Amino acid sequence: MVEISTSVLSVKEEEAVKTFYNLETAKTDYFHIDVMDGKFVKQNTIEKMQTYTNVIKQISNLPLDVHLMVEDVEANIDAYLPYEPNLITFHIEACKDKQEVLKHIQYIKENNAKVGIAIKPNTSIEEIYEYLPLIHLVLVMTVEPGYGGQKLIPETIQKVKQLREYINENNLQIDIEVDGGINIENKEELKHTGANILVVGSAIINSDNYKDTIKKIKETI
Repeated sequence: MVEISTSVLSVKEEEAVKTFYNLETAKTDYFHIDVMDGKFVKQNTIEKMQTYTNVIKQISNLPLDVHLMVEDVEANIDAYLPYEPNLITFHIEACKDKQEVLKHIQYIKENNAKVGIAIKPNTSIEEIYEYLPLIHLVLVMTVEPGYGGQKLIPETIQKVKQLREYINENNLQIDIEVDGGINIENKEELKHTGANILVVGSAIINSDNYKDTIKKIKETI
């Protein structure tokens, strides 16, 4: 069954504690933390995500799925290590060369977190093939990173399919996470192409019933 990583990006600050509690009782599998620096992407969520992560760690034992959309990857890894995240994902586009990618992979592993590499919609999937044996997850962005509520870019679905075929052909054990514009209407196609973790934000947060929405997204037709 597919897992759900609920993005807390669109959670209202005055309702944060209640929302996080309700998401846990609704059976989300992860809290997805969208860390943006205002440089790699336009929006800056550094302070907001630190605040939300602090709150989550006080009231929940659910795993943290930290997605770094930042230029200074190492500094932001350091900022989240004290929260003992399950997964830290950084963008390959934020790295200047192969050595930097390998350095981040090793550093995250040394600090007892799983490693993910994210790619933007316009980045070729082949660019990360050489790193797949070293990491735990690939995050395929199905929208341009930077803000929530966007519509999924249809062409990105083919990248998910291509990645799953490559993983299977090479007998690799890697999760494929997809992020951006995912909802009840398009979740089935993403599952069939090989994604096994869906990042969902607005479709859950703006729904009337978190538990019902999460259940419907997880269900396979």
